[in-house]
This record gives sequence, C-alpha cells and structure tokens, in this order.
Amino acid sequence: MSAPTLRASGPGLQVADKSAEAKFQYPGMPTTCDGAEAVVHVEVNVAQAAGAYPITSSTTMGGGFNAAVMNGYKNLWGDTIQFFEPESEHSAATVCEGFAVAGGRVTNFTSGQGLVLMKEVLYTIAGKRLPVLMNIGARALTSQGLNVHAGHDDLMSVADCGWGMLFGRNAQEACDLCLICRRAAEASFTPFFNVQDGFLTTHTVESVRLPELEFMKEFIGDPKQKLINLMDPANPLMSGVVQNQDSYMKGKIAQRWYYDRVEGILEECFEMFYQKTGRRYSFVEAHRCDDAEFILVGMGSYMETAKATIDYMRAKGIPVGCLNVVAFRPFAAKHIVNALKNCTAFAVFERMDDPMSTTGNHLTREIKAAFCDASLGVNGQEKIDRIPRIYHGAAGLGSRDVRPGDIIAVIENMMKPNGQHFFCVGIDHALNLKRGEDPDLRPKGGFSMRGHSVGGFGSVTTNKVIATIAGNVFGKDVQAYPKYGSEKKGLPTTYYLTIGDSHIYMHSELEHIDLLCINDPTAMLNPLTLDGLQANGAVFMQSPHTDPAVVWKHIPASVQKEVREKKARVYFCDMVTIAREMASEADLQMRMQGIVLLGAFLKLTPYAKQSDMTDDQVYEGVEKALRKYFGKRGDRVVQDNLNCVKRGYGDMKEIPQALIHA
Repeated sequence: MSAPTLRASGPGLQVADKSAEAKFQYPGMPTTCDGAEAVVHVEVNVAQAAGAYPITSSTTMGGGFNAAVMNGYKNLWGDTIQFFEPESEHSAATVCEGFAVAGGRVTNFTSGQGLVLMKEVLYTIAGKRLPVLMNIGARALTSQGLNVHAGHDDLMSVADCGWGMLFGRNAQEACDLCLICRRAAEASFTPFFNVQDGFLTTHTVESVRLPELEFMKEFIGDPKQKLINLMDPANPLMSGVVQNQDSYMKGKIAQRWYYDRVEGILEECFEMFYQKTGRRYSFVEAHRCDDAEFILVGMGSYMETAKATIDYMRAKGIPVGCLNVVAFRPFAAKHIVNALKNCTAFAVFERMDDPMSTTGNHLTREIKAAFCDASLGVNGQEKIDRIPRIYHGAAGLGSRDVRPGDIIAVIENMMKPNGQHFFCVGIDHALNLKRGEDPDLRPKGGFSMRGHSVGGFGSVTTNKVIATIAGNVFGKDVQAYPKYGSEKKGLPTTYYLTIGDSHIYMHSELEHIDLLCINDPTAMLNPLTLDGLQANGAVFMQSPHTDPAVVWKHIPASVQKEVREKKARVYFCDMVTIAREMASEADLQMRMQGIVLLGAFLKLTPYAKQSDMTDDQVYEGVEKALRKYFGKRGDRVVQDNLNCVKRGYGDMKEIPQALIHA
C-alpha cells in the first residue's frame, strides 16, 4: 500500500521491556478490547450466572455476558452459564443473593442509580457472608442534573455495606482485578465490587493481555468444590433470621472475624497473581513517592494521566509523586500513611463532591482519619511526629476532562504554604485552579487522531475497528475512546485514538493530534476544529465534490488560514455516496459512512507500510476486525464494510499544496 504517510510525533514516556514477561507462566493473551469486554472475558469463563438489570455504562458488560448465554456458552467447569434479568436493579441484587445462597458463583453489572437502588440487598449479601462479585462502571449520580458518565459518588454511597472495593485505572486492571476480587471474596466469605470508570474505561479500547483459560481455572477453582449451599437440606442452618435485643449486636460484631481476615487474604491474592502473570497489584501503587515532597492521591483512570505528568515534572527537577489507591475497602490506611508521611504536602483528587462534609470527601476523610491514628500511634499505626499539609479537591465529575495541565495546577497549588485548601479543576468557578502549561505527554513516537462526527454515522465503531487493527494486526499499543452525550444519535460526537510503541498513560481528550477526521462537514465551518493539529498534520474530510478546487472553495477563509499556518495537508472523499453505493441494506447507509474512514487511515498512516505485509494480508486483518464488530449481521454486511474500506482507500483525493497556498 504505497501512499503518502503521516509521521508519528509527540514527546512522551518509555516503559520497561516486555521481554521480562517471558519468565512468567501466564503472561496473558495480547489483544485489543475495552474494559467491559475484558471483564466479560473473565466472567463468562468463571461465573455460573449473572443476575443483572444493566444500566449505562455497565450495559455492554451485561450485554456481552447475555450474548454468551444465548450462544449456549459453558464456563471452565462445563456449566452452561445463565442470565437473569428481573424488573429492577434491586431485584437483580436479590437474584444474586438467592443464587449465592444456593451455592452458586454469580456476578452482576451495574452503575450509578442502579447500584444505589440495590443498597438494601447489599447489606444482607454481606451479612450472610455470600462471596458475590459485582462489576461496576462507576457513574455520577443524578443530582442537579442527570449524567450517565463517570463519577465515584455511586460507590461512596455503598461504602458502608461491608463489601470489598478495588478500583482499576484501565481495561487491563479491570480484567485482572475481576479475578483478584473473585478469589479474595471466596477465600474471605466477603462480597466485592470490581470498579472501573464508566465510559472512560468501560468503553475505551486498549491493548490488553487477557488471562489464559488455564490460569483462570487454576487461580479461581471449581465453584462446586469451593462454595457452600446454605439451602442444602442435608446440612441445615438458619440464615437471615430475626434477631432481637439479646442477639443482634452479638451477631453484628461477630462478623468482624471475617473482615479482619480480608486484608491478609487480599495480600495473598495480589502476590499469587503476580507470581503467575508478572502483573503486580497492591493496596496502593506509589509512583516516585519515596523522595517526593509533593504527592497527588486518587483513584481511577485519571491516575494514569497523573503518572505521565509526574514523570514530566520530575524531568524538570520538581520533586513530585502520585499515589494510586487500589483498595478503598478494606481501606489501606497503613499503606497510605507510609507512602505520604515524609512528604511536605499532598492533594487528594476525588471524582465526587460532598459539600456538607466540611472535612472533605470520602477518600480525604479516610486519609485524614488514618493520619490522626498515626499521630496518636493507635489502630495498628506507627506513631508519627508530623502530618503533611493536606489539600483536596473535586476532579472529573461526570467525565469532565482531567488534563496534565490540571494536575500541574494542583501540584503548584500545594507547593504554596498557603495554597487553596479545597479546589476543583477543569471548570470556570471561583474554586477552580486555572491551567497554565498543558504539555503533550503522549508516548514517544505516538500518533493521535481526533474525529468530529454525528451520532449514528458509525464513526465511534470505526474508531474501535481502527484500534483493533493497529493493535492486533500491526502490533501497536492503542487507546481509542468516544466522547458523546446521553443523547448520542443525531448529535455531535468526538472520538479519539492514540497509537504508540508503549503503554498509553494519557486518559484525557487529545489536544495534540496528527490526523483530524471530519465526518460532519459542518465542523469545517469553525476554525476551532483545527485546534491541536500539529504542524504538517493532515485533515481528512467528507465532501460531496470531486474537484479539489471546489472542495477548497467551500472551506471558509478563516479555516483556510488555519490550514496554511499549520502547513496541513487536506484530503477528502464522498463517504456518504460510498456508503450508499456499498450498503446492501438500507438501514446501513448512514452507519457505513464512518467505516470509509478506515481506508483513509490505512493510506495516510505508516503502519501498513511498516508492517511489511501485502495488501491481501492487511485486508485479511481488516476483515477479521470488521467481523468482530459486524459479524452478527452476517457475512454480506462484513463484506459491504470491507468494500467501503477499499473505496475509501482508493477514492481519497488530496487538495494540492499549490492550491492551498495560492
């Protein structure tokens, strides 16, 4: 596929050589998928059933599990898996309770209001010592407005129910922690939440190593040999009985025997997982904290962005670090104090806001209490002589973008002896810390693409297909995700893709891009659309015209000026007409517009050429990726999409530089 290609650009970070993985028995199976798919891979093989009433953003997890059920899938021990969907999330939790009481291994997928609606049942699941695992797409709760995107207030609302709670930052961690939660739950007779950020992780396609079937079977074990049937008439017992004044408190406090064991069991699970896979987890992950004076603390996806930002600031000589909290329950008090006690100041990021708590949000309160214990030398803490300055703030509520510039602003704030005690980032508000420098922290050699489209054009799916091809066919590390509202179809959609040779830590919207894709022609009426396009980058746009001069004439003068200043190249083709001509089914004409972009991607990027693959080999990989997303519609639809890709590759034209600079 000889064609003009874009050079990958952007400074960034390197990670350790992957060859170290060779010494571990189960390094994982390389693929590309989002956080929801990664969890489904685990649960369909390990669980016996799901009781779920999936709510956005957990819906794709429930849908993936149910699809396996419809296909008669059997788990690793030969059980045909089952899916129960009652009339509400509250009833779904009750299904899980009943299935677990009968000695079954069960899972659930939920988010936001769905999780809160379950709360009554969550207490009884814990009280009956049922090792249920629920997979959560953490979501902001409806307050002054409805939001379907990421927030941690749903989890904080059920933090007192007696469940373990682990937070993953990316698809790999969501997958791995699903297994670790399951093993810990069954060893401690304590239910667990496996948490990932809604949309920001559940729907972000990344390079992942899925656990091998043999490893999962060994690590988790046969449910029929591990779980207890509380309804077995041969071994009768009472569960969930009425307890009056003489017995309730005794029963409640007696449960501490189970909870006192959870931390040690979880530690064993972390260590065994590392010994087998080479992927190490712990209660916290401290990044460059040993000699740090200023440390950022938080949970969830933006803590990977924090790692990249910390390395950037270290290179400038600023002594900073970040502490990712993996285990919120059991709360990692000693681990957190040990990591933070020697710094000058630390700031806590939280994806929620509880203004009536005057001492801070949930994570902040827990950390302050841990330092109080440490200052007194009680509750298992070593006595300390000083407490660092503590700052805290709200960040990323409802998936609000959290950028390196925000993290730098927070660090600069805590470097001031009288910095702003409570803050927020990313919005226009009196409490907001304004961004200054906002650096490009993509991996070294990274390539990024941003697209502007309309919900229903198929662009978001195309972005996932491109990521799948870049990862599975060309062997790159990838990250692809959409930004769309709850309205979705018919309204503006932005999608992002980064490709690199090492892990992509950035979990923020892309302000530094090499390729700008315009599926929605109205986007080209606004010069702000070109913001972030790097010098000598490229624009690929939809146009019904075939003459480059006519296409250029229809671009407003202000946008033309931006193109010239950025020395950008502009390519175009009629994606609408191609989709109309290639679609064998009328309802696909709109959705197939986006897939034409894949042809342009193959032509404008160096990856197909660098792979040393023939055209046939490349298209074989393309077809495999298309089949993953469209195979359920039949072979004809897959071929229609493949033909769109080939047309996009062949029909794309460039506006000559002479015309642009005339």
